[in-house]
Amino acid sequence: MICSTGHCFDLSKYGYIHLLPRPVKPAKYDKAMFESRHVICRSGFFSELVEQIRDIVRNGIGNTHKRINVLDAGCGEGSHLADLVKGLGLTDAEVLGVGMDISKYGIRIASREYPGLIWCVADLAQSPFMDQQFDVILNIFSPSNYSEFARMLHDDGVLIKIVPGRDYLKELRNIFYGQTDKQSYSNERVVTHFRQHFRLVDTRQIRYSRRLNPTDLKHLIYMTPLSWGTTEKNIQRVLQMGISSVTIDVTMVVGKKG
Repeated sequence: MICSTGHCFDLSKYGYIHLLPRPVKPAKYDKAMFESRHVICRSGFFSELVEQIRDIVRNGIGNTHKRINVLDAGCGEGSHLADLVKGLGLTDAEVLGVGMDISKYGIRIASREYPGLIWCVADLAQSPFMDQQFDVILNIFSPSNYSEFARMLHDDGVLIKIVPGRDYLKELRNIFYGQTDKQSYSNERVVTHFRQHFRLVDTRQIRYSRRLNPTDLKHLIYMTPLSWGTTEKNIQRVLQMGISSVTIDVTMVVGKKG
């Protein structure tokens, strides 16, 4: 790939493009964490969430372009974007999926598992995309940069942000943070910040329970930031407690520019 000013970027041997000027190693976001996240995503853990996103994309973007361009900003190991694009049932000429994340570990898994999409290591604060290139921008459990979202989004495009709800993984939160100020969580501040930058057009509460076998429970614990402040001894104790199901509780906010 060659940019407009002549800089050349080679595809890595894994099939992705590295667009960071210097290496970054986000704390805790290591290879093992992304591999665990991939196992959880492939188990269907987030299937109902992705189906709700797909419904918004199908019915709400008012697309007038020949092709729908979708960016997942903070895509991690890529499963959400890949499942969304596959589920739309469109041809490669009709939809293009692009995933970006600051972690090369997540992007390596994405390019390994989903070679039909475009994957790049990049910083959301300095996104390597031209203005108004995307019809849909996804921001799932990830930090936001609303000025960059507005710059990259078509005037009739949509921004879909997913944030945890009060009861998201409450079974784990109660164990890891019981009797502390982290036992409860509110996304009110995040949603308010969203509304200060984008015109809110839809809000959905998505809540369901998911049964887990012991192996999936282990991967869930290792992938969630809820466990990052605890000890390995405490994690092993939780694994022996016989938790068989957990709660998925998220808020989807959908916005447009203006």
